[in-house]
Amino acid sequence: MNEILKKSAAEQSKALKNKEISAVELTNAAFERIAELDEKLGAFNSLTKETALETAKKVDEKIAKSEELPLLAGVPLALKDNMNLVGSKTTASSKILENFVSPFNATVTEKLLNNLVPIVGKANLDEFAMGSSNENSAFKKVHNPWDLKKVPGGSSGGSAASVSSCEATLALGSDTGGSIRLPASFCGIVGMKPTYGRVSRYGLIAFASSLDQIGPFARTVEDAANLLEVISGHDPKDSTSLDLPVEHYAAHLNDDIKGMKVGVIKELMTEGLSDDVAAAMQRAIEDYKKLGAEIVEISLPNLKHSIGIYYILATAECSSNLARFDGVKYGYRTPDAKNLMEMYTKTRAEGFGPEVKRRIMLGTYALSSGYYDAYYKKAQQMRALVTQDFVEAFKKVDILISPTCPNTAFELGAKSSDPLAMYLTDIATISANLAGIPGMSVPAGFDKDGMPIGLQILAPQLKESRLFNAAHKFERANDYYLQLAKI
Repeated sequence: MNEILKKSAAEQSKALKNKEISAVELTNAAFERIAELDEKLGAFNSLTKETALETAKKVDEKIAKSEELPLLAGVPLALKDNMNLVGSKTTASSKILENFVSPFNATVTEKLLNNLVPIVGKANLDEFAMGSSNENSAFKKVHNPWDLKKVPGGSSGGSAASVSSCEATLALGSDTGGSIRLPASFCGIVGMKPTYGRVSRYGLIAFASSLDQIGPFARTVEDAANLLEVISGHDPKDSTSLDLPVEHYAAHLNDDIKGMKVGVIKELMTEGLSDDVAAAMQRAIEDYKKLGAEIVEISLPNLKHSIGIYYILATAECSSNLARFDGVKYGYRTPDAKNLMEMYTKTRAEGFGPEVKRRIMLGTYALSSGYYDAYYKKAQQMRALVTQDFVEAFKKVDILISPTCPNTAFELGAKSSDPLAMYLTDIATISANLAGIPGMSVPAGFDKDGMPIGLQILAPQLKESRLFNAAHKFERANDYYLQLAKI
């Protein structure tokens, strides 16, 4: 592997500015790495070589003229394949969109291109971002770079695996119930979900619109902070986008956290935790004490209901959002329908995979006449209670910590036949989406088999700078982030 690919985005940016390597050389090195690895990894659905090299050339032209470079210019990035990039396939890893070529750019894609970030390809995911293991892709499974027999986490498994294996230096994922933080934990990298509305969702294929949020993957907290700065900001094309100025998130990374109150979530530290994850959490608590933080135990009494709430609200919104894929306007249409109703039913039966069908049926049931009040309305009321728990908690502490997942990456196929066991993988991450608060997973050690463990850090709405500060101080107190998958 070209050594430059192991470097952080900050180090690659410096090498570009110092003319130690050109942007075209760096981008080509990423494509060589993908060619070498991706057959066994399965991280990419498609590559966008032409677009990436075109962007890299613009970076080199700017360097040649000694012009100021935008943030992260020239650093190779993987884009989750549910975000639109003009002229490239945007499939959401579903047969129904297998040949859909995007006619427009997502807002985040536009921002990346304006910042001259080369997009090397579209990363594999669980179909329509529904899953926790990246085994639900219609095309191929993604494998964990630390152990190819294990899952990378989902739904943004391709994005996480590409960064973890140095195929890309950065990546974007989407997080509806933990789909950035869980793969980051399983793949030993940094993954961050911003405050709901901080990043535009325009051009992201919707799963559950009140929960979806786009966020960064990187190998260091600093790189994640810079990538969030690039993609954040108000967007008139997204009615949920917040009209607030974008912060320079990396500015406060090194602020002293002496006296910071760190809340440990009681409900996520008890049952179901593997011994290795429990030990890593105790080490993390000790690290924060050494950094001068004050540790406080915090109870979130309604947290236990969050999985039930999520799988009513998310499936209801998915049932509504995916109604548009009916063979009329987008993607696949069954070739042998005799009438309109048959065209609808056969198209959807042939085009959607089993997990997507399961969630559509759950959501349609929850929204159906006679059940709406019992399920959907009740879940919305319970969501307000979960949110209120966080409001109360953040009156007492500055940040909250927990394991990102009760366990490390499991074997491919281990939970495929038990949807409930798979859903419980998200027990620690879902509540942040329900409450719309920012959350992050950072590397926090390894289990006895050498698989990565993630520490989840949560902050109040719009306190991303505080989150990055607390995460960076923890990251630099250890060397976990320096260890790369041996693939």
